[in-house]
Amino acid sequence: MPTQPRAARDLREPHTDRLALDHRQRDEILAAHDAALANGDPGYTDPVSGLFVLTAAYLTERGFCCDQGCRHCPYLD
Repeated sequence: MPTQPRAARDLREPHTDRLALDHRQRDEILAAHDAALANGDPGYTDPVSGLFVLTAAYLTERGFCCDQGCRHCPYLD
């Protein structure tokens, strides 16, 4: 599958459609994402739901959007 262009925003900043600016645990979620990015991990355990969430870096390496609503989708403008 061809590689899609990435959105212009920083990989550390999810689209507001996927993580609202006023989400009550936004800072905790972003800290978990940042730690996974720093460690080179493909994802992290979401502190809210307990589900495994893929990082924007991992999704970028995949090269395309899967249209599954990923929180850190690097292709969503």
